[in-house]
Amino acid sequence: MADRKPGVYVCKGCGIGEAVDCGALESLASGDLKVPVSRQHEFLCSEDGVATIEKDIADGTVNQPVIAACSQRVMADRFEFDGATTVRANLREWVAWARPAGEEDTQMAAADQIRMGVAQASRMAPPEVRIEEGLSTRIMVVGGGSTGLNAALEASAAGHEVLLVEKTRDLGGWSAKWSKRMPHRPPYRDPQDNDVAALIDRVQGDKAIVVQTETTVAETSGMPGKFEVSLVNGAAATKETVGAIVVATGWRPYDATKLGHLGYGASPDVVTGIELEGMLANGGVKRKSDGAAPNNIAFVLCAGSRDPDHLPYCSSVCCGASIKQALQIRAANPDAMVYIIFQELRTPGTAEEFYRQAQEEGIVFMKGKVNSVGSDLTVTVDDALLGQEVPMAGLDMVVLATGMVPNATDPDKTASENGAEQLANDINPVAPIARAGDAEAENAAWSAATPEGGSILNLQYRQGPHLPMLADGFADSHFICFPYETRRTGIYTCGPVRRPMDIAESAEDAAGAVLKAIQAIRGAQAGMAVHPRVGDLSFPKFGLDICTRCRRCTVECPFGAIDEDEDGWPVLSASRCRRCGTCMGACPVRTISFDNYNVQMVSDMIGAVEIPDEFSEKYRILILACENDAAPALDMAGINRHTLNAEVRVIPVRCLGSVSMLWISDAFQRGYDGAMLMGCRSGDDYQCHFIKGSLIGQERMKNIGETLQSLMLEDGRARAVEVSIADSAKVGKVIDEFVEEIRGYGMNPFKGF
Repeated sequence: MADRKPGVYVCKGCGIGEAVDCGALESLASGDLKVPVSRQHEFLCSEDGVATIEKDIADGTVNQPVIAACSQRVMADRFEFDGATTVRANLREWVAWARPAGEEDTQMAAADQIRMGVAQASRMAPPEVRIEEGLSTRIMVVGGGSTGLNAALEASAAGHEVLLVEKTRDLGGWSAKWSKRMPHRPPYRDPQDNDVAALIDRVQGDKAIVVQTETTVAETSGMPGKFEVSLVNGAAATKETVGAIVVATGWRPYDATKLGHLGYGASPDVVTGIELEGMLANGGVKRKSDGAAPNNIAFVLCAGSRDPDHLPYCSSVCCGASIKQALQIRAANPDAMVYIIFQELRTPGTAEEFYRQAQEEGIVFMKGKVNSVGSDLTVTVDDALLGQEVPMAGLDMVVLATGMVPNATDPDKTASENGAEQLANDINPVAPIARAGDAEAENAAWSAATPEGGSILNLQYRQGPHLPMLADGFADSHFICFPYETRRTGIYTCGPVRRPMDIAESAEDAAGAVLKAIQAIRGAQAGMAVHPRVGDLSFPKFGLDICTRCRRCTVECPFGAIDEDEDGWPVLSASRCRRCGTCMGACPVRTISFDNYNVQMVSDMIGAVEIPDEFSEKYRILILACENDAAPALDMAGINRHTLNAEVRVIPVRCLGSVSMLWISDAFQRGYDGAMLMGCRSGDDYQCHFIKGSLIGQERMKNIGETLQSLMLEDGRARAVEVSIADSAKVGKVIDEFVEEIRGYGMNPFKGF
């Protein structure tokens, strides 16, 4: 930014004016900080306050307003000005509402917020808009079951052309084979007609939808707005360009041959729910052994599900499907006795009416766990109500409600050769830091964790051909905030490949995934990030003049946004990028930066804080807080009037993955007494919006020990902690405990140097 014109605007509203001397802050900005324009206002977010800032911008006197008021998480629309880059300095939640009014420490904290805001502005520039040409708005839907059919129709209704790819000859998937479906319309009490055939007719009659059956995806490359897809149909191959991809590849039943303890294979009259459904759809229920209609039937729910030796999760749909089948059996034979043996019955919402109907129809529900099924069809139940084992004899048929296994990979293909090279950052987010460039180690360490089966999309990504998935095989995403996303921007999953769900739930899920796909396309058209930094126009820039081609940025990127050219230089796929800054934090020579977020900017903010001398008995502790969970938790602490320790200074960062260890070493060399990285929860139930930022931050922090030792400082002065966005009541205690530990070490001997 060639001509920087900062202006500091201090708000006195919301108790700020009562907590600190705003006149002194204004004088600090215009005096020591030499900011040309510095003003106070009673309420900056008011019409008059906003107009004051707009006038200075229109006059050409300000193009970098530093709003010293409330948190950056609020009033964003009020303080967004054309032709200017806005900086927020948090005087409300982190000063006025979190510290005692009128005290020296509170005033010092407010002054440091002004200093850091001005320092931030000095290193910011308006993000350069980067828009690709020739972007496609067509959506490819992979999978022609009920979920994919609904996704195609939703995309068409939203005005998009659709390419629907199905690997088998027929559309409809498993749902086309059902005799009836669970009720999805009032009064929700009886099985309803299967309407999937009508859904197929609608898709085939829609001119905006091109259907390609008996077709698989041989290769997928590119990025949102410009995915290049190679399709294979028999011997024919075609190339297509699409803007976004919706994966609706559905599910398959768990392999019942693994359930010998439940009698499968020992008797022909132990069948799965899928096999029973085939009977219901084709002439009625008959025993395989003698062709007779069964009169006494037991359904075993959770057959292999919620079992660490088989499927550790609940498939949820099995309960409703078994009730449907039981009601159909009773409708065909009112004298039949039907038992449903369950551990916990999952009939949420309107399905509760379905459950009541089954009770009224005489279906017998037994709570317990089935331990075994004999070849004579004797079912041994550990009855939860009686507290003892109960044998059930005289049965004519046993039905095993097997669970749903997601088709996250193609079971009909062998694993792709490069599947074994799926990098560790899709399985263990920390390992790539130590192993970047060691292909042999990558293969040896992670071949056992490679998903079974061939890749559905055959992604041509640095991180391998598969969509990353969770331990149970379901497509991975940030389930709390972005349920449809995958780690591959512009590619969304829906239906049972994402989690177990029935036809009605899948239809709603398809609509959600399509909306996210459309958002990705429009974001690519505007050059903006999609999630979680929606609307962000910045993207990483690479200073190739000092790049060492170490590949740290390509390996550590959580989203596969960075590839390498034939010479090993990093190449950005801009619309894949989610602007987390992990590449910036990974770069050992600090040559990666964003226009509005860079290593020097945060370094200058750290240096802008006034460090009291060793005689003041005032400590300074730096907190680099993730803006997604940690910073909001600190905001909520202020809103709830929890006290924030007077010794700390907080700088929000995009993600702990973006943190450069230079910042930590800089802080100690400048006299800070301690440093803390405050990030999101990691692990199997991670809450990090960028998947692995907290783990990367923790791993990098382990290496800071060498720096501290070289400075003759204790290792305990630097720490990484995890907080949830809901931890506002205890985040202050976490900080206080750390401050007390730092006090135990004493002041940093670098103060004053």
